[in-house]
Amino acid sequence: MDLVIADYGLRAAYILVILAAIVAVVMPIIKSVQDPKSIIGSLVGIAVLVVVYFIGYALAGDEVTPKYMEFDVDSGMSKLIGGALTMFYIMLVVAFLGIIYTEVSKLFK
Repeated sequence: MDLVIADYGLRAAYILVILAAIVAVVMPIIKSVQDPKSIIGSLVGIAVLVVVYFIGYALAGDEVTPKYMEFDVDSGMSKLIGGALTMFYIMLVVAFLGIIYTEVSKLFK
C-alpha cells in the first residue's frame, strides 16, 4: 500500500517538474516576443559568457595524460574541458570580487 502511494507521488513529482521546466522555457519566450527590447539584456549576458569562455579556451592547455586517455579524451576535448574549467574559475573570481565590492560599498553608505 505504501509503495503504491509513493509510486503515485513520484509520478506526480515527475510530471510537475517537467511542467515547471516547460513553463520556465516557454514563458520567457512569450515575454520576449511581446517586448523585443527585453532580449537585449539576455543577449548581452550570453555574449559576455561566450567571450569569457573563449578567454578560458585560449588560456587552457591541451595536454593529455594517460589518465585522460582511459576516458577517450584527446587534445581537442582536453582544451574544451580546460576552457570550461577556466571559465568557471574566472566567473568564480568575478562573483567573489562582486560580493566583496558590495559589502565594502555598504560600509560607506
